Amino acid sequence: MKKTTIFYWVIALSSLITSCGLSTQDKKTKLKLWYNKPAEHFEQALVLGNGKVGASIYGGVKKDKIHLNDITLWAGEPVDPYMSPEAYKAVPEVREALEKEDYKKADKLVRQIQGKFSESFAPLGTMYLNFQHKGDASEYYRELDISNAVSKLTYKVGDIQYNREYLVSNPDKLIMIKLSASEKEALNFDVKFESLLKYATANEEGVLVAHGYAPYHAEPNYRGDMPNTVRFDKNRGTRFSNLIKVKETDGEVVVTDSTIQVRGAKEAVLLLSIETSFNGFDKDPAKEGKDNKGLALKYLSEGLAKLTDAIEKTHLDDYHSFFNRLELNLGTETEINLPTDERLQRYATGAQDKNLEILYFQFGRYLLISSSRTLGVPANLQGLWNHYLRPPWSCNYTVNVNVEENYWLAENANLSELHLPMLSWIENVSKTGEVTAKTFLGVQEGWMACHNSDIWAMSNPVGDFGKGHPVWANWYMGGAWLSTHLWEHYSFTQDKAFLQEAYPIMKGAAQFCLNWLIEKNRELITSPSSSPENLYKTDKGYVGATLYGATADLAFIRELFEQCLKATDVLGIDADFKKEMEKAYSDLRPYQIGNKGNLQEWYHDWEDYDPQHRHQTHLFGLYPGHHISTTKTPKLAEASRRTLEIKGDESTGWSKGWRINLWARLKDGNHAYKMYRELLQYVDPSGLKTTYGAGGGTYPNLLDAHPPFQIDGNFGGAAGVIEMLVQSNGESIELLPALPDAWKEGSVKGVCARGGFDLDMEWKDGKLTKLTVLSKAGKKCSLLYQDKISVLETEAGMEYKLNGELIIE
Repeated sequence: MKKTTIFYWVIALSSLITSCGLSTQDKKTKLKLWYNKPAEHFEQALVLGNGKVGASIYGGVKKDKIHLNDITLWAGEPVDPYMSPEAYKAVPEVREALEKEDYKKADKLVRQIQGKFSESFAPLGTMYLNFQHKGDASEYYRELDISNAVSKLTYKVGDIQYNREYLVSNPDKLIMIKLSASEKEALNFDVKFESLLKYATANEEGVLVAHGYAPYHAEPNYRGDMPNTVRFDKNRGTRFSNLIKVKETDGEVVVTDSTIQVRGAKEAVLLLSIETSFNGFDKDPAKEGKDNKGLALKYLSEGLAKLTDAIEKTHLDDYHSFFNRLELNLGTETEINLPTDERLQRYATGAQDKNLEILYFQFGRYLLISSSRTLGVPANLQGLWNHYLRPPWSCNYTVNVNVEENYWLAENANLSELHLPMLSWIENVSKTGEVTAKTFLGVQEGWMACHNSDIWAMSNPVGDFGKGHPVWANWYMGGAWLSTHLWEHYSFTQDKAFLQEAYPIMKGAAQFCLNWLIEKNRELITSPSSSPENLYKTDKGYVGATLYGATADLAFIRELFEQCLKATDVLGIDADFKKEMEKAYSDLRPYQIGNKGNLQEWYHDWEDYDPQHRHQTHLFGLYPGHHISTTKTPKLAEASRRTLEIKGDESTGWSKGWRINLWARLKDGNHAYKMYRELLQYVDPSGLKTTYGAGGGTYPNLLDAHPPFQIDGNFGGAAGVIEMLVQSNGESIELLPALPDAWKEGSVKGVCARGGFDLDMEWKDGKLTKLTVLSKAGKKCSLLYQDKISVLETEAGMEYKLNGELIIE
């Protein structure tokens, strides 16, 4: 897709969208995280972001620490997709070993089909505000108001009250910090900047300037201590600039080569301008990069020329145009006046707190707005907030569920434009993936993606050329899964122009699948295959990863083929290719139900090495796919339920997020709600005492505890709330399909459904009372509620009001 297409111009226009569904001030006060002490660990810090630049604010009294990030600042440089041009030669040997049921040999041979690891998301640096307070603080309070994307801090030292306010503006591309004291000359502080990257600071005409560069390579943190884990070269890697300037103050300002000093002030306003040289996944950031220095100076100069109030208003108008689209109310409840961390702890005892449940849901939307506004650069494992040089899991794009889960709420939570960074990145991966398909698997048509990727659109199997375990390194179906997001965007928006641009990418993923499938017992399967990060145990006792015909592979292919077939009908094209897909679809090996009544994960009815394993990828067809359902395929749905029962409910954060949606699709709202509560289980901040195997939950700052912090659980959990309230598949919209007993009364405004519809609903005593449907595309709307069906013939732009009986009022 060219840069003139919808991928690129829709997001540029997004800030022009008018606000809708404005909350009252009373409702907005409920959408705050607040605390009565500063953060000690990152998991207590408050995160802000404009979709590109992020700040994690600790709120210390005498020393405020603010981690800074730019979502385009990564280790590495454009990937060489030809890194292993003859890896594909191992495929026939692996297939032969599998044909002979020699799984141990297959596990060994498949390591030849491995390439490099992904690169890591890099921390830009840390800004320090050092205050010269004389005495201890009292009446301390800090908050994050997610209805405005503004963080505030107040406290007293003696009789003097101090205030701070932080925001990160998307329109002005600036961080703004406002500081004030209740008495003249009481505000005295220094500003410093430090970074784990290579950098230097200087005073340039009253601006504290930091220029530096990221490493050209960083080893994943899970590889442990080894030589040259982080490699710098002044002639390689992405450049960055961070400019800090006092915009206005009534005090004295002194700027040195390393600090800004403000003395004798009552008020001060700081502006930070950040930019990198990243210029696309295929451009050398050192030789072909953007002018990070010039651009950062431009943003700063423009900000200095604007009134402070104007910067804040522009920020609020822009942010509200996204956040205010959707409201959720779960009934009248007494406001619980406790700090957020104490509310979480109280909630963990079984106490009711519907407003906390709403806050967590809206916090998911807040995080997506704050971390997904940069084309070609989706939200990563930690959104855009990271302060480690070698962060957990490289803070990369993990394609076997995590990066996809980041976007499960984008469309139905009325944030469709924020899906575009992901969709445009998929286009990038499809380009490197064409080479990967040829060189690693010998597939001459189409494209593929594997377990991990990064900003450079890496698509190869990972593992460091044979050192990785096949259970995670040798998975090849990322392209099929990623491509389903393209159809999802069309399904919600009904944007045919977008589909025309996206279809070649979808077709490329389908072509890869068609050429990768082999025939066994007159059925089409994949070989070799694996089920992401899970191990089987054969009837002879061998524990392995590599097999043929893994159920998950075929689930992705089914969903992708169904979507491509629909796309050919919508666009009226590709009749011959359609026939080829239809034939292959009919020949795919069917789902199998195991002797425990579960949906079989492996070709044979083998045991799982870990029956409670966190991954449940073979249930993809139930969610986020659509080809398994309680109505169309009741036996498969029941087998999916049995699988979840065997796995149990205890799992990591992202997995709980997924299971909430799976239980909702099974129409079991009470079980989905049970898992939602468990996702909000309080987890102590760790400061990265990494416990990768522990169960998930929520840190004091509401960020998901995988553990450690991974943002996918936040997004998956938020998506699950909507899945309990509305489900759609492009053919019908089911209302309150999995409403839990705990949510007997409530309303939601601005939920989106496939087919191009926006919905407002109210319910009481568990029964639908009011419904408003806005048709954006003029499609037929089939509404389903408690076995009642109402079909509306709609016109684009028209609104339809119905009562609880689905009768138009």
